[in-house]
Amino acid sequence: MKDEDIHRIAVVGSGPRGLSVVERLAARLAADPPAHRVGIWLIDPVQVGSGRVWRTDQPDWFLMNTVAGEVSSFSGQPDGGPARPGAGPSLAQWWQDVDPANCPGPGGYAPRALHGRYMQFVLKAVEDHLPEGVRLHRVPAEVVDLRRTQTGTYLLCCADGRRLTADRVVLTTGHAVPEPAGQQRELAAFAAGRPGLTYITGDSAADMPLDRIAPGALAGVLGLGLSFYDVMASLTIGRGGVFEPAADGSLVYRPSGAEPVIVAGSRSGMPLPARGRNQKHHDHRYTTLLFTEERVRAGRSGEPLDFTADALPWLLAEVDLVYYATELNRRHGAQAAAAFTEEVLAAAGPATPGDGEPPEAAARVPDVRAIALRHGVADELPPLVLDQLARPFAHREYASPDAFTADLLQALRTDLAHAAQGNVGSPVKAALDVLRDTRAVMRSLVDFSGLAPDSHRTDFLGWYVPRSAFLAAGPPLERLAQVQALISAGCLRIAGPDTRYEPDPASGRYRVYSPQVAGSAVLVDAVIDARIPTPDVHRDPSPLTRSLVEQGIWTSYVNGKGEDAFDTGGVHVTRSPFHPVGRDGLADTGVYVLGIPTEHTRWFMQGGSSRPGFWTDFVRDADAIAADALLRDPAAEPAAEPAAEQEVPR
Repeated sequence: MKDEDIHRIAVVGSGPRGLSVVERLAARLAADPPAHRVGIWLIDPVQVGSGRVWRTDQPDWFLMNTVAGEVSSFSGQPDGGPARPGAGPSLAQWWQDVDPANCPGPGGYAPRALHGRYMQFVLKAVEDHLPEGVRLHRVPAEVVDLRRTQTGTYLLCCADGRRLTADRVVLTTGHAVPEPAGQQRELAAFAAGRPGLTYITGDSAADMPLDRIAPGALAGVLGLGLSFYDVMASLTIGRGGVFEPAADGSLVYRPSGAEPVIVAGSRSGMPLPARGRNQKHHDHRYTTLLFTEERVRAGRSGEPLDFTADALPWLLAEVDLVYYATELNRRHGAQAAAAFTEEVLAAAGPATPGDGEPPEAAARVPDVRAIALRHGVADELPPLVLDQLARPFAHREYASPDAFTADLLQALRTDLAHAAQGNVGSPVKAALDVLRDTRAVMRSLVDFSGLAPDSHRTDFLGWYVPRSAFLAAGPPLERLAQVQALISAGCLRIAGPDTRYEPDPASGRYRVYSPQVAGSAVLVDAVIDARIPTPDVHRDPSPLTRSLVEQGIWTSYVNGKGEDAFDTGGVHVTRSPFHPVGRDGLADTGVYVLGIPTEHTRWFMQGGSSRPGFWTDFVRDADAIAADALLRDPAAEPAAEPAAEQEVPR
């Protein structure tokens, strides 16, 4: 058979998104074996099948922040047959099978390296069950250029000189390390030429050169989010320190002597709160009652939304509904919670207006707290205010670092108590889980210019997204307990709210301080940026991205026109199956872009897995690309406008 009889599909990037596309390609090919040969090239410069972030050689102290029972790289559950495309175990089921002694069950958090090994298992299951005439090629290489040929195929050029030809190309390139800008550039420049000073740019902690931080050095850590916990673990557990249980259930840290002293801070001054202890089944599906697309869009006649005016009130009402209903259930049982919920829904009215009613007739955001007061529950339960939870020390002044630390430790104890009650038992953690559970609804509202440009930039990305990430994407509760232990051991200091990191020319070191905490200034020998870099096609220095931008194959998505236009920095793609829209305004129907490069065109593209038992957007997106990529003859004329969202067959 001639080479031209092979349909060639290249998937560039083999993290969870790339693996999901390959799994769906294989599942579709197994269900409907092709009459022609198909070759799938899975390409990754670090580890084919796991990618850089999930590579299997990283230390086990880097943990996932999703419980193992809610993670699957198979698009279907086990069915009694062998693990294969479309049917296989979740991460928790596989973990229990291969390492039962160390598997904590579906509510446990797996090391990222273990998830990488699970991904290798999935890829092997795919390889072992490909139909006749289909072959998967693992290619350990970095793609540095992509060119369309005169015959309509694509030429992929690798850094090692290899060249591959493909009929379809799926780009799932994942996390990039953007070029330093603003404060990052200033801090990096200050360290240049000063041998005793270190600046480490933001990245996956497993790839940071943290061994450059000397034992006993004062190390400033910029950011208190998920990456902070990874850096913290590397500089403590990774240096031989040990956390031991105390009699009261807390942790005690036993230093090794090889760790530095960490001086950390952020705008909030509060380490990312812990996830509530998981009490939900892996296939739990939350159905919104108030925050629905129909309610939010009522009376808007299709024009872009204002996030603060149109969407946020309904979301906050949903959060409050769960908050008070959880407390009612805890105090008086399910029947009391159901009666409260019914009254809230009655106050909200129907999701859509009845015949003859104006569109705005259905759009009544209920006063959930007032109804809760009538049910006798809100009087002892403080209002749940996102700003106060996300910025607990805002507008407070402290006379000393000790005064701030006392407040901080109390906040940590409070959060750990809520987390221990669980994400069903704790009103606070159950309510904050709503921010996670409503992401699909939020995407339906904000993706592809769903919001007016200024509201998209300021209200959503500037205000809501940081607070949502802070309150809903937390680590396992043991991480917050470790923070307590490190503070008590003198190995960790939190500078305070609105922490500043500045060059100090007089000392030749960095100065870290909080303007709200008197006497908090500390001179440090290093600054480690522990913030997750924001994707931006304009600042991505990778050779492939630069080539795609220069050729006009990739452009950034712009919300709006004229003076109000907002350049999001995300790759401009069509709706499903996500073809890039070039400089000429046309979609390249042989190329697909999925995941992190499209962040801000679409929202929350960093999600790294699907759920076992049902298809989330994660699998639906991969399946839509797989279905389209298997077609041998795409439309001759690419569409200038995004196509309507496709219904994906199961």
